[in-house]
Amino acid sequence: MDFDKLTAVMRELALQAGDKIMEIYAADDFEVRAKSDESPVTVADEAADAIISAGLRSAFPDVPLVTEEQAASHTQTVSTFLIVDPLDGTKEFIKRRGDFTVNIAYVVDGAPVRGVVYAPAKERLFYTNADGQAVEESAPFAKGTIGALQPIRVSTPDNAALLVVASKSHRDQATDDYISKYAAKDMKSAGSSLKFCLVATGEADIYPRLGRTMEWDTAAGDAVLRGAGGAVVRFDDHSVLRYGKPGFENPFFIAHAPGVGLEQP
Repeated sequence: MDFDKLTAVMRELALQAGDKIMEIYAADDFEVRAKSDESPVTVADEAADAIISAGLRSAFPDVPLVTEEQAASHTQTVSTFLIVDPLDGTKEFIKRRGDFTVNIAYVVDGAPVRGVVYAPAKERLFYTNADGQAVEESAPFAKGTIGALQPIRVSTPDNAALLVVASKSHRDQATDDYISKYAAKDMKSAGSSLKFCLVATGEADIYPRLGRTMEWDTAAGDAVLRGAGGAVVRFDDHSVLRYGKPGFENPFFIAHAPGVGLEQP
């Protein structure tokens, strides 16, 4: 893989998809439908998926592509592939809360090695550069021209005063019970894959997820967090989260900065 090309293409497609999403977001109304699993989907999800899929297939025709909006066609298990959630946080989008992202990642042998997370309503853009280092680019974002970049790095956590981030739309009692095992200094809620990025920048130390997620929900944020020195591990045994699993469904997991003393389930 040409990682310079990959970084440029993923960044460009994320920005293009973000423009289309914000165009629909600004409309007075848009259609919301329910998918077969009862999760919501909008025209923004589908339009962003079309932009990203076409761009990736043109640039990398020999690399398998997995996207949320074409999930029904993903019948084969693969270990090296591109994976996309064109609009992560659809519920946040529908409620016009801004915490939604465009996610594009590249997985090699089950590990997400490169990724981009773009939050257009928040004007925050995170990605791994060609060397795999995680960076945040400052707005405004120009297509074809990279702006000011800031390398990002996870915190050095204080286990007596941890910064915790949890899901905004999927918070439950099991999550709260687990969080209560930690000495938390501050607790914040965020939507979509932004939670991974908050850990990557040191704005949070730990993000536990005790709920159903799919690989396209997590791969890009996982790649950014890994590129910032963090990790995402399974909730049950704290082994590293892997990708290319049958059905592309994740177990419960914990995203964290090294140094966090992980509690047992």
